[in-house]
Amino acid sequence: QVQLVESGGGLVQAGGSLRLSCVASGRTFSTYVMGWFRQAPGKEREFVAAITWSGGNTNYADSVKGRFTISRDNAKKTVYLQMNSLKPEDTAVYYCAARTAYGLGPNMRYDYWGQGTQVTVSS
Repeated sequence: QVQLVESGGGLVQAGGSLRLSCVASGRTFSTYVMGWFRQAPGKEREFVAAITWSGGNTNYADSVKGRFTISRDNAKKTVYLQMNSLKPEDTAVYYCAARTAYGLGPNMRYDYWGQGTQVTVSS
């Protein structure tokens, strides 16, 4: 069983930056693919970014490419999402997720989910 706890959300002005963190429990964190998703009010949850167990491969949604960076520190059992040049349309609850099988595609099934952290970008 894996528990995921996100932090780092908040209120920021457009053009600003935030870094989200997700700390995982369990001894096999380094074997999981980790992903970030988000859900805006009235919208479906959408894929944001994913990273392989080694950190060597990543995938991003087109809407965040060039602005967001996913990274991980397996020693700290933590995955990060650095968000720069934030826009009001980035406002959402951001979720961290883990999957045991390989695959970085946006429609992959994830096995474990965090509770989410709110990100609000004001114009």
